[in-house]
Formats: sequence, C-alpha cells, structure tokens
Amino acid sequence: MPIILPPLADLSSLPFDTIIDVRSPAEYAEDHIPGAINLPALSNEERHEVGTIYKQQSPFVAKKLGAALVARNVAGHLLGPLSQMSGGWRPLVYCWRGGQRSGSFAIILGQIGWRVDTVSGGYKAYRSQVVSALNDTAFPAPLVVLDGNTGSAKTDILNLLPGFGLQVLDLEGLARHRGSLFGGMSGGQPEQKGFDTALALQIARLDPARPVVVEAESSKVGNIRLPVQLWKAMQSAPRVALSVPALARARYLTRAYGDLIADPARLAGIIGQLRPAHAAEVIEGWQAMAAGGHYESLAASLMDQHYDPRYRKHRARVAEGRFAEIAAERLDLSDLPDVAARVAGAVRALV
Repeated sequence: MPIILPPLADLSSLPFDTIIDVRSPAEYAEDHIPGAINLPALSNEERHEVGTIYKQQSPFVAKKLGAALVARNVAGHLLGPLSQMSGGWRPLVYCWRGGQRSGSFAIILGQIGWRVDTVSGGYKAYRSQVVSALNDTAFPAPLVVLDGNTGSAKTDILNLLPGFGLQVLDLEGLARHRGSLFGGMSGGQPEQKGFDTALALQIARLDPARPVVVEAESSKVGNIRLPVQLWKAMQSAPRVALSVPALARARYLTRAYGDLIADPARLAGIIGQLRPAHAAEVIEGWQAMAAGGHYESLAASLMDQHYDPRYRKHRARVAEGRFAEIAAERLDLSDLPDVAARVAGAVRALV
C-alpha cells in the first residue's frame, strides 16, 4: 500500500529493510531517496522507447510493451540481487510519481509473499519536500559566514570547527568544487538535484539552538546553485574574516591545489580561460610561471591581479553587519587548529 514519506529529518526511521528505486539508471543517478538501491523496472533505452511509442503511436501499445519489459526485468532482479531475501524481508518501492512502474514491481513482490509498500507520489513527492525545505522555509539556525581572501584556508578551517563544538555546512564539499575557475575536482560535480538532497538532509539534522558556520561563496559553487533561503541567510549573516599575508596564502594554495599542479596541461588550459579578463602579456606571464614550475609566484600573481580585486568588489556588495577579523601569519598544517580555535571563539561572540 502507498505510504506518505515522513519529514526529511526522520527518513532514517522508515521501518523497511530496503528502499528500492525502480526508475531508470539515469533518473537514479540524477538523484534518489537516500539509501535507496536501484533495481530499474525499465532501462534508460527501454524507458525512452516506451515513451516514444506512447506519444507517437498508441498508449495501449506502449503499456503492453512496458508491461512485458517490466516483467522481464523484475524476473532478472528476483533471480539476481533479490534471490537471497528471506520471507520476512520488507521492501519499500518507488518510481517517478508512484504509478505503474512501482505498482507493477510491488504487485509481483507482494504475490511472492513479501510485505511490500510503495511511496505515495513517488520520487516527485520526495523532491517536493526537498524543494520546499530549501526554498520555502527560513534557515533554521543562527548562521555565521567564514570570510577571507582566496588562499586563506577557509575550507580546511571550516572542517576543523566541529572539533570546537560548532556545526558547519561544507558547501564546497557537497558541490565537489573549490569555488573558483581553478576549483574543479576529480569526478566532477553532482547533479543539482543530488546536491539539493544532500544539503536539505544536512540542514534538516541541524540543532536550531547552535550556530552554523558556512564558507563565503557566491550564489553558485561551480555549476551548482545555492538555494534561496540559505543564500538569503548568508547575505545577512555576521562574518568572521581571515586576514592572512599574501605569501602565506600563496604557499597554502600550492599545497591545496596539488592535484592541479600535477596536471600541467589542465593548469595551462584553465589559465587560458582567463584571457577575456586580462591582457595577453599577463596571461603569457602566468603561463610561463606555470611552465617553469614557479607555482608560489603564479598563485601570488593570480591573487594580486585577479582574485583579490574581485573579492574586494564582492565584499563591498555584502550588507554591513556584525564582523570579526582573525589574523593568521601562517597556514601550515600545524597552524590551522589554533586558527580554527580563534575562529570558533569569534563565532560564539557574534551570535
């Protein structure tokens, strides 16, 4: 029978042994209910074929073909990943909107004797919860933004703050991107819907009585858009700004971006993407530094001529409010815990 999903914070309490997403692999890869496994009722190609027949030929013919394909695919799952399930196993099945794919799958499982339920409204109902949580509901806890120029080790310091009793949202970690043109990570970024799900679940589990720290970002992290309510809260939140000398920041960047330094062709390609914003001789100078292995000099020059001026403009647009500055002369690994401790103290003073 169809069940209505609980609030996001309570999803882990669902009384089921396995959540099964029977949508196509492409739909599952874009986003899915956390913890669900993918046992597709129709493959990507089959779903496309059935949909095309439905629109261009006949709904009846499409449904007949779809039923045959679903039956064949469910048989494969029963002989494969579900073959070892005991009689007491209890699955929860969903598809896009709680319709034919999950209904057909559940009927077959139910006829075997398993106690099976479906999700009322399917993934679409779950997605509505996520969208509402991110865009219709005010951010639930006191928020503080960790600010500072490029190379100030904001992400590393942010991830040390839970050790000092603070809650954090690592937006760059969730978006798998370090927030600049040079910030791409191996494996690429998640789909927007997948990011939304991960973020909404973290927000739902926050303690509303304790402060939350996020790193200063623009409204996008790489290609990922930040949700309305979080962005609104970040714009008006108090800020703790890291003040670090340029040399220390340049040294930090050469350590933090070791993956990029190890790929000269990729580094040169990214520098080339800055051509519309800088004179040809500036780009040539950066390319020469990269080719010669002068990475600290390259980082210092990029900060001086590209990142720091843009950061100053961005900061000028932020609404004035409560503000604290933490100075750090060095950003070696051994220095970061002390900086994080001082940031934590400043956060508590601001809220």
